Amino acid sequence: MRHFWQQIVPDFPALSMIDSNTIARIRAAADIVQVVGEFVSLRKSGANYKGLCPFHDEKTPSFMVSPSKQICKCFSCGNGGDAVSFLMKHEQLSYVEAMKWLARKYGIEVQERELSDEERESQNSREAMFIVNEWARDFFVRTLHESAEGAAIGMTYFRQRGLRDDIIRLFQLGFSPASRTALSYEATEKGYDRKYLIDTGLSIEGHDGKLSDRYYGRVIFPVFTISGRVVAFGGRTLLSKEEQKAKSIGKYVNSPESDIYHKKNELYGLYQAKQYIAKYNKVFLVEGYLDVISMFQAGVQNVVASSGTSLTTQQVKLLHRFTENVTLLYDGDAAGIHAALRGVNMLLTEGLNIRVLMLPDGEDPDTFAQGHSPEALRDYIEKNETDFITFKASFLLKEASQDPIRRASAIKDIVESIAIIPDEVLRGEYVRDLSQRMKVDESTLLNEITIFRKRVRDGETDNNAQNATTPTPSVEEKPETPQRIPQAVHASTAQRRLAESERNLISKVMLYGGMPLLLKQEEVERRWKTGGHNDQEADTATETEETAVQPRARRLLAEEGSPFVAPYIMAELEADGIRFSQPLFNEILQMAVQKVEEFMENAPEPGVFFSTIEHFIQYPDECVSAMAVGLQQDTIQLSTNQAREYVPEEQRLYTTIPRAVHELKYALVLVEKESLSQAFNSNGNGYNDEEMCRMMQRLTELHTIERQLAKVLGGRILAR
Repeated sequence: MRHFWQQIVPDFPALSMIDSNTIARIRAAADIVQVVGEFVSLRKSGANYKGLCPFHDEKTPSFMVSPSKQICKCFSCGNGGDAVSFLMKHEQLSYVEAMKWLARKYGIEVQERELSDEERESQNSREAMFIVNEWARDFFVRTLHESAEGAAIGMTYFRQRGLRDDIIRLFQLGFSPASRTALSYEATEKGYDRKYLIDTGLSIEGHDGKLSDRYYGRVIFPVFTISGRVVAFGGRTLLSKEEQKAKSIGKYVNSPESDIYHKKNELYGLYQAKQYIAKYNKVFLVEGYLDVISMFQAGVQNVVASSGTSLTTQQVKLLHRFTENVTLLYDGDAAGIHAALRGVNMLLTEGLNIRVLMLPDGEDPDTFAQGHSPEALRDYIEKNETDFITFKASFLLKEASQDPIRRASAIKDIVESIAIIPDEVLRGEYVRDLSQRMKVDESTLLNEITIFRKRVRDGETDNNAQNATTPTPSVEEKPETPQRIPQAVHASTAQRRLAESERNLISKVMLYGGMPLLLKQEEVERRWKTGGHNDQEADTATETEETAVQPRARRLLAEEGSPFVAPYIMAELEADGIRFSQPLFNEILQMAVQKVEEFMENAPEPGVFFSTIEHFIQYPDECVSAMAVGLQQDTIQLSTNQAREYVPEEQRLYTTIPRAVHELKYALVLVEKESLSQAFNSNGNGYNDEEMCRMMQRLTELHTIERQLAKVLGGRILAR
């Protein structure tokens, strides 16, 4: 019996283990920033780089990459490691596969030893499917460029579509012969296992057991993973519409779902476009293969396609790894407009910044790009892309005319799009914009948003709305707790404790938001020696080579990889779906995170940080500025002996900040327990048995959480 891999590819070198010297060379060459940058859009952050974690959903970057330590780490979900472990987890590769990926990237010849029989048998069938796909890709490319049929039919079609040879090569376009068995016959002759030809969809097994080609007589568009492996194919027929109808065949045939291919997870062109998306911090989203290729050829290289399918949540999340700025670029006909409308809500839900560009009626991105020079194309984009409110308003109000009912319905539709935006500050900005455009009072719009979000939370929206909206849950939005639980009229002890915990935590955001959670020990010792913990002494202190002693400006060194206070707090709260009860506090936290990100993108030197309190003191909102001034003046007078023993809070943030977060969570547990207790004490207040059971289960969960938090906070409550 032939070995497993020889059954797949008999002329492929025997698969083997990589020798230790080659492994050492690969590890020495691998750069963590370059490797992670293949999959995540990274931005400089002091001495490190940061981006959105590829292993979990997040809105604020918490994924850090350290070039000095050659490791990456997510401070929210905890995933990380070196270049090899990152590849293994992200691309679902074995250790050997990850090492070979790095070897290809850095041009290192892999020295191997032959595998044992057991090792051969343990190889993953997923790799076999990738190998078959890559062979098929080469077969299609070779047929296009080297066969008479490919040149006469396939190449003629691509050139008629205006594609240059370099673009055809870049996207590795191909052609499948008109013979229904050409690929299947050659593949089996070379020893490729028919199982993997069928599993990948390259071949179809008939009732008689014979194989036929799926893509015969079509031009071929390979689909690549982010790392450049061939995961699927799309084949376009060259028959006329009448011939297609007569033969009952579709214009496009795509690979079926398989162990390696899930259409909802892939974006066509992302492999070629990812570096340009990161470069311009923006992506254009189109529908089809040729839309991507023609736009790319015309100089708009940060473009991807949903491959003719409705945009999916997985595709949106994949885009969010690389940028927050998306422009929808669809056909100008009714179908294109409705596709854009569907895409807007899905992208807004993920927290992306959306613009829409509608082409003239009768045009699509492919024909429009082919019919205009690169300069004219860029000029049209700059002049015609609009924000989503302008787009929806112009379309929805177009037919409303003077009909107040239809106008109100159109405004309500726009309001619902605004309601699904997770960022509360951004929602407020859009509300003000819509209010000014439509001459509608802000309070009316805010009330509609509140009603809609409650309907979504309670599951009362239609299926389309549920699929398009997943607003960030607040403390009051926990699905386990019935929404009819009565609220106390007067503030209880638990509610007062919650208010105190919220104010304490937001005070720390304002005071220390731009500081690292953990300072370098050398900085702590130096500041003690120079008396830098005292503002009056620091004002006259001499600057050292390492950094200026400026406690008032909060210029501090950070431990490599230590998160900053404001982003850390936001990540902690978002992980549990917690939002402050006061909208102003949510705005303050969002502003602090934003200021930290803006400052670190332009940091004058590694390890230099800034004071968020200075920003809030000068903030135009009087409530915010007054609060900041009060915090700065709220100091404690210490005796001489106390001053010697006192360690400033800015040097203890690694303990005080997590404790403040746990205090808030503890207070929230008490408030929810109190609400549930009130429901029970009112004899159920009309709840049915199922609701009462769910409430009892939730109360049991809260008791467990309370005990856990009590241990963290120092045993401040007794187990009941």
